[in-house]
Amino acid sequence: QVQLVESGGGLVQPGGSLRLSCAASGSAASMNVMGWYRQAPGKQRELVALISSDGSTKYADAVKGRFTISRDNAKNTVYLRMNSLKPEDTAVYYCNARRGSITTATILLGSWGQGTQVTVSS
Repeated sequence: QVQLVESGGGLVQPGGSLRLSCAASGSAASMNVMGWYRQAPGKQRELVALISSDGSTKYADAVKGRFTISRDNAKNTVYLRMNSLKPEDTAVYYCNARRGSITTATILLGSWGQGTQVTVSS
């Protein structure tokens, strides 16, 4: 069992920045892929970014060039740096951990955190 705890959400103005963190515990060492998904009201949960233990990454087109995912394998922690935030980035952001490959990004599987709210508004 893997436990994921997110932090770093909040309210930010358009154009601002936030950094999300997700610390994994339990059987985290077996989860070689970690990342972030988000869900806006009335919409399905969607990929934001994933990173594997070898550093390979996958981003949603909507966030490419604005968001950066990174991880500290020693700490079993994944980060999401979000720059140039837009109102459409408003959502609950969920940490995810899974076994396998970042090619499974479109499939909702693995373990999930409780979510952290990100609101982009003036």
